[in-house]
Amino acid sequence: MDETEFIFLEQLLYHTDKAYVISQLKNVDDSLFLHHFAGNYHWDSGFEVPTVILDNEACDLGTGLLLFHYADGYRLVEKSEKNSASSLRGWQEFLVKIYNKLLSLDFKSQNISFDPGLTKIQKYKMRKNDPDLPDVLINKSPGCEIKIHKF
Repeated sequence: MDETEFIFLEQLLYHTDKAYVISQLKNVDDSLFLHHFAGNYHWDSGFEVPTVILDNEACDLGTGLLLFHYADGYRLVEKSEKNSASSLRGWQEFLVKIYNKLLSLDFKSQNISFDPGLTKIQKYKMRKNDPDLPDVLINKSPGCEIKIHKF
């Protein structure tokens, strides 16, 4: 990404009109831009914007894994009753959608690597709780490592 794209990214991140941000993200065809945006997104703003990123054809597998990780998707795979009774319906719907997309590898590209940063012990405990836990959710995704520019 060049400096102009980073300036636009920063402006979009801090834009207060969610409808404008969504319309701009729908027109983005650059997977790196989406990855940097997702890595800087403020989750207190809800799940509409991350859903737009996930639905964008340019969304890379690594960005999908980043979204899953940043949205605390591992709580969903814990399969506890507390999570299923959660009042955060938007959170659950987003995570189920991204979970299914990650499992089916429904991404046009796998060029951006994302490492959830789980330790061997964390992976072991997760596998102990769910032996069928898919590797795609806990392992580093394929592709080039991208250092996310923070704003």
